Amino acid sequence: MINTASNNEQLPQGMTLSAFNARIERVISGEPILQNQWVIAETSGLRLNRSGHCYTELIEKDERGTTIAKVDAVIWASNYPYLYYKFKEATGQPLASDMKVLIKVTANFHRQYGLKIVINDIDPSYTMGDMARQRLEIINRLKSEGIYDLNKLLPFPDVPQRIAIISAAGAAGYGDFMNQLNSNPYGLQFYTCLFNAVMQGAQTVPTVLAALDRINSHIDLFDCVVIIRGGGATSELNSFDNYDLAANVAQFPIPVIVGIGHERDTTVLDEVAALRVKTPTAAAEHLIQCGTTALARLNELQDAVVASVRDTVAQAREQLAYYTSMIPATAHRIIDTNRIRLDNHARNIPLVANNLMAIQRTRLERAIERIGDNIARAMQREQQRLQALDDKAALLSPAGTLRRGYSLVKLGDRYISTATDLQPGDQVTLQFAADDAQATIN
Repeated sequence: MINTASNNEQLPQGMTLSAFNARIERVISGEPILQNQWVIAETSGLRLNRSGHCYTELIEKDERGTTIAKVDAVIWASNYPYLYYKFKEATGQPLASDMKVLIKVTANFHRQYGLKIVINDIDPSYTMGDMARQRLEIINRLKSEGIYDLNKLLPFPDVPQRIAIISAAGAAGYGDFMNQLNSNPYGLQFYTCLFNAVMQGAQTVPTVLAALDRINSHIDLFDCVVIIRGGGATSELNSFDNYDLAANVAQFPIPVIVGIGHERDTTVLDEVAALRVKTPTAAAEHLIQCGTTALARLNELQDAVVASVRDTVAQAREQLAYYTSMIPATAHRIIDTNRIRLDNHARNIPLVANNLMAIQRTRLERAIERIGDNIARAMQREQQRLQALDDKAALLSPAGTLRRGYSLVKLGDRYISTATDLQPGDQVTLQFAADDAQATIN
């Protein structure tokens, strides 16, 4: 103990930190409920140091995603290889950050290094169940929103040749796909366009979504979309168990083919795509199969057309031979029929001619009668018109004028119509109806 006084004051007595930590160490190490307890937690910041020890932070979150508990933990190098292979063998992926795990832990307090949770064992089946639960939650959400089957219900093109590919440019899976597609033995032509994306890790979801957006902006140029990657660890497929990515694919306006893993690996993206194949090569084989099926249908149609033409030609030849054999008999029959008709017409000509002549004679007689009547009426009209002209001429003649009380002036041998034609002293004759008189012009 340290006892220092100043101004006769007594200072509080204390213990060293190491002594205090020793007390904590004794309490924790002697408490059975802190030894080998199964705990549910989520890993964070998992890392392996040079000594082979694996350090991580164990956290617990509430329903809103808020961290409500946190503690540092370690898997000692002596136990890490066993737990690593145990977990990977069961789940198909290594222990990593952001995994929900069921672990057996012991609280360990060291007076120098403080509190540390030591992970002694792990139950991989819990993590597998949690991953399956998350996948099921996404699938149920897609179904409740009514979009789970939308891409599957799209009509698949009979001959998909314009292919939009989402893959990593240098990936072996993309190379296998292109080699299979372009070296098909049927000579089928495919028109492909690569939309580069990261196919594993944290950038998978945003880059694949960006590629889908670019394809959608040119949707009329493509028949379908192929999302492919080569094989790998199951953990590398976790990004494809993503709601946003699955919802985008489910609602994509053209069919989507997914080939992102081995046959035993199934992701949510596989569930919502129009077609799921096990490998990129299988995706190429499906497209080729569509083309060969169409070629087979074309060949069948060609054979059917050729057979139909042959049948039609054969039937036409049979009809032609039949008609050819029938031509002489038909010609004789037509000639005989027309000869009979001609004889009938010849016999009917005199009768018809007499009838026509009688009819025309009747019409001529009626026309003659009408002409006579018309001439009589015309002569009567002309006689009346001549009489009227004669009466008018008599009325307008000089004698008629004199009888109405008028007189005519005559100078020598000519009649005078105006006074200007006379000169003073001219001897004129005034002619009346009954007699004449002489007059001198003053």
